[in-house]
Amino acid sequence: MGLIIVFLLAVLVAISLYSYLRVFYECIRKVKITKSNVKLTGNSSNGTAIQIADASSDTADQVEVFDQAPGPLPWPVLGNLALLGQYAVPFEGFTDLAKKFGDVYTLTLGTTRCLIVNNLELIREVLNQNGKFFGGRPDFLRFHKLFGGDRNNSLALCDWSSLQQKRRNLARKHCSPRDASSFFHKMSDVGCFEMQEFMEHLEKNIVSGEELEIKPLIQQTCANMFSQYMCTTRFDYNDTEFCKIVEYFDEIFWEINQGYAVDFLPWLAPFYKNHMSRIVHWSSTIRTFILERIINERERNIDVDEPEKDFTDALLKSLVEDEDVSRDTIIFMLEDFVGGHSAIGNLVMLALAYIVRNPEIGIQIQQEIDRITEKKRSVNLQDIENMAYTVATIYEVLRYSSSPIVPHVATEDVAIAGYGVTKGTVVFINNYELNTSEKYWENPKEFNPARFIEKNGTIKKNIPHFLPFSIGKRTCIGQNLVRGFGFIMLANLLQKYDVSCKNLDTIKTYPACVAVPPNAFKLVLSPRQL
Repeated sequence: MGLIIVFLLAVLVAISLYSYLRVFYECIRKVKITKSNVKLTGNSSNGTAIQIADASSDTADQVEVFDQAPGPLPWPVLGNLALLGQYAVPFEGFTDLAKKFGDVYTLTLGTTRCLIVNNLELIREVLNQNGKFFGGRPDFLRFHKLFGGDRNNSLALCDWSSLQQKRRNLARKHCSPRDASSFFHKMSDVGCFEMQEFMEHLEKNIVSGEELEIKPLIQQTCANMFSQYMCTTRFDYNDTEFCKIVEYFDEIFWEINQGYAVDFLPWLAPFYKNHMSRIVHWSSTIRTFILERIINERERNIDVDEPEKDFTDALLKSLVEDEDVSRDTIIFMLEDFVGGHSAIGNLVMLALAYIVRNPEIGIQIQQEIDRITEKKRSVNLQDIENMAYTVATIYEVLRYSSSPIVPHVATEDVAIAGYGVTKGTVVFINNYELNTSEKYWENPKEFNPARFIEKNGTIKKNIPHFLPFSIGKRTCIGQNLVRGFGFIMLANLLQKYDVSCKNLDTIKTYPACVAVPPNAFKLVLSPRQL
């Protein structure tokens, strides 16, 4: 028996040693990149170049050899996870480690090679100039569980493909409405209608001077905005099934904004069994609701010859007209896009949190609202161009909370900043550094919407280092909906109510996170005297 135990331990040690040597080799090996039909020249300026020439041609296949970016050597099993564990959030660690290793460096998380990109020029090099090489997404087990066992069912979490391009093209005019377009006006009408419903429901639930758990109601209103806009369907606030799926969407949004050891140490999966089961339950319940309460009814009445009236029509028509689009495709797309309402609800909750901490900001927004509406009407989306301070507050929330960009994955060997990057490397874009560095912002630790306003009172546009929705071909396709519905909700809420809380210590927000927990802080809403 003792010999068997010794043998098993020896095998375990041998396997561990072999695994670590493989990880170590991946850290130090050179990266070879082949370029075809290159004109015969001297060596590359970035790496060692070997040219394989054809005697009958003045071109050759050129193999360039690059070192990988610097970084700490990994520990066995954990890699550099323990190093990041010293920081409150990983992005703080990414910023701090850049002081030692430079603006582009490597880490090994578990056994996964990662590239950390920290400054604007390098971010543009990765996402704009070389975006075609970084179209992948991390292969996290959680992502698969969220989307029926295959993360490629999700528009945001899938690898880039021709189907992904088709899905984005199909969604673009509905989810990225241009100013003055019919969809822009529809977004305004839907948002204003739902805010009227919100106000009526809110009045029934407010007790003077008492704190209210307002997040569920905000999320239900945002969900109805998206459902009405994309599906021409809305649900009653007392509909228990609807309230439950809104709750599950919020749980999923919080989930996606978190990181877990199992993401990089998949052998821990048995210890996350209950967690994964909850994820599967949330997502499968949502899909059942979408199928039974939205798609089935609309599918029975679809007329492919009639103009599409919403995103659901566009999806159902594509099911008939495009053989690459399946029934599962449209279910997952609706889940993806209707679920976008959670981002707006969390953004509004963050805005209210910062306003409670800085009451003068809420007062300035209310003064702007009163000036534009003359206290005679509600705020609509056409007011957005004339309400720079309100828009600036939303931008400052995005900057201050420093919403992280979903990691990319290299789909082939490529060179960045003169360093080789191996296929499968997870690339973290350190948006936290862009949003909190004194290199880019004056007093970045101060919450100050005025930083987004020009001297003439208009909103600043095209700030190169402000990338809340990412850049390149994988930029957030729903950013106009986030801005538009977020503006309508925040402005109309502050038009009618002053917002405060009894204890500022209960207002919890988290760095490098655009989500607040599903069971968030409570607020006191006091009707304004208009």
